[in-house]
Amino acid sequence: MKAKDEVGQRGEATAARYLEESGLRVIDRNWRCSDGEIDIVALDGDVLVVVEVKTRSSLDYGHPFEAINEPKLQRLQRLSAAWRRFHHLRIRNHRIDAVAVIEAADASATVEYLKAVG
Repeated sequence: MKAKDEVGQRGEATAARYLEESGLRVIDRNWRCSDGEIDIVALDGDVLVVVEVKTRSSLDYGHPFEAINEPKLQRLQRLSAAWRRFHHLRIRNHRIDAVAVIEAADASATVEYLKAVG
């Protein structure tokens, strides 16, 4: 496995723990279809939340949230609809959230969470 992929997996695990500690219930991870992948699907009360996780080992190439642009948000909206269709859910309340995980050299991580980014 590439080091970049390992960083991403650690970041997603950190994000899932953070979300659960914040009161969300993670119900799916790394869901894939032909249009792409959803990192985390969670419930926040009766709201379905699709979470994009971006992990970096430094800020040398910018903040992780900078990678979540308009085309990415549009794809996440399509993926959210595809996930709901696949699971035969007619949930009216849904949103796209983002989690940034920045790993430090000492293996600690800083987590930032933005709700309703798209």
